[in-house]
Amino acid sequence: MSGASGRPSGIIFTRTGILRGARQALPLVIGTVPFGLVVGVISDARGLSLAETLLMCALVFAGSAQLLALDLWADPAPVLGAAIAAFAVNIRMAPMGAALAPWLDRLRGWRLWGTLATLVDHSYALAVADQQRGGRDAGYLLGVGACLWLFWMVSVGIGYVMGTMVRLAPGHPLYFTATATFCAILVPLWKGVRRDLLPWLAAGAVALLLWRLGAGPPWPLIAGALAGATLGAALDERRAKGALR
Repeated sequence: MSGASGRPSGIIFTRTGILRGARQALPLVIGTVPFGLVVGVISDARGLSLAETLLMCALVFAGSAQLLALDLWADPAPVLGAAIAAFAVNIRMAPMGAALAPWLDRLRGWRLWGTLATLVDHSYALAVADQQRGGRDAGYLLGVGACLWLFWMVSVGIGYVMGTMVRLAPGHPLYFTATATFCAILVPLWKGVRRDLLPWLAAGAVALLLWRLGAGPPWPLIAGALAGATLGAALDERRAKGALR
């Protein structure tokens, strides 16, 4: 049954839903713990204290953005550049929030902000699947996110302690983790040669050009992303107009 807005009515938020989400998130922890360990080790190698590392994890809770920021970390820290780069990486969260609007629109206060603060790709995927099955308990989304957040904090803390025992030399292969992570993220985003080849080539070409011209990070990344996104949007609009004719 739907309300006047066309969205499902009767959305609830219960402790049972939170616990159910937390239980179903446990298998996902296996895949996130190694990632958290790496973030902890690299945080120590970059000179962050344990308190600074855990505060970053608690407030940001985005492994790819954290690795990118750590990859850019220097003395003095490029705060503006790292913030813009993290924003560019995490902008994908905006359409996720829109897709979950049938639940999020009915939440207020700590329920809403706690859910948004712990929203990640994994919790989004599970929540959308639950919605499609007719789920109405928005507490499920918070349960998944909170469980992943808790184990993320623990794994990063353990990784940091491990890092204090084994110092990484400059140029260690573990520093390639950030690049490898972003390459892995690209794989499920590929939608075929016809749709994505030109925008991706444009993004890579612009980024490489700026890098060859001496632009420091994260500006080649940001410029390349904007170039690819602009070309992709233009091509999509052109295809849409052609389909309407």
